[in-house]
Amino acid sequence: MKVTGFTFIRNAIANDYPVAEAIRSILPLCDEFVVALGNSTDETAALIKSIAPNKIKIIDTVWDDSLQKGGQVFAEETNKAIKAISPDTDWMIYIQGDECIHEKYHDVIKQEMKNSLNDAQIEGLLLKYVHFYGSYDYYAESRRWYRREIRVLKNLPGIHSYRDAQGFRINERKLRVKLIDAYIYHYGWVKTPKALQGKVRNFNQFYQTQDWVEQNYPVQEAFDMRNADRLVRFEGTHPKVIQNRIAATNWTFDEDLTKRTPKMSLKRRILQKIEDLTGVRLFEYRNYKIIK
Repeated sequence: MKVTGFTFIRNAIANDYPVAEAIRSILPLCDEFVVALGNSTDETAALIKSIAPNKIKIIDTVWDDSLQKGGQVFAEETNKAIKAISPDTDWMIYIQGDECIHEKYHDVIKQEMKNSLNDAQIEGLLLKYVHFYGSYDYYAESRRWYRREIRVLKNLPGIHSYRDAQGFRINERKLRVKLIDAYIYHYGWVKTPKALQGKVRNFNQFYQTQDWVEQNYPVQEAFDMRNADRLVRFEGTHPKVIQNRIAATNWTFDEDLTKRTPKMSLKRRILQKIEDLTGVRLFEYRNYKIIK
């Protein structure tokens, strides 16, 4: 069983993406790793080359910055990485530059890949998510946030990144997947309040016009936490690969961030309550078909 990891990245240092930690978090599961390395203006190339030269294959790419609608450029870059994956690969593991997989889930993922390798009904593995927000000590719970995504998939003809690279499809249909008991830790929103606001402005430039960004996210000194809905204190442990970054954190929150989030609308509160009690997320968008 051959396993290849893949990702895309550009200007990771300038935008403070923990891409080295992301790659290292799944390297033990991979026989090789493909990185679509975009045209960066910082030292991202040197960073990627320093991680695991004997295991990582770098594809130099140039981003089409005109693809603003719906984050299309992210999918295009992901597809460039997929095309560079060796044909004899059985499983592909996708990780984005601000995600990590805790080492405690490696054995689960490896076993699930073995179990499903020859099962034609299963084309991918669906992982759960923890979205850290503002701090490594808190994560967001909200219907605004995706709670599951395909991050392990078979190397099948026709598989491609879909929309803004969050999910995948095969010849335009949804993949048949198995939901497994493993989590992706998403760190893209762990920043100081001011840096968090900067991230939102930069991120939305790949989805909206500059005028829209200025109108909806004007430059200010604080971030209003409007995307969180509800923050929960994290009681678990973080992956070993990111603990040095956490130790180097140069900001602290003296207050309880769970009290900083705005009140949800009545409709959102009702739907959230149903999910809390039953585990069912009504009207959830699913870019996959779960196989029981």
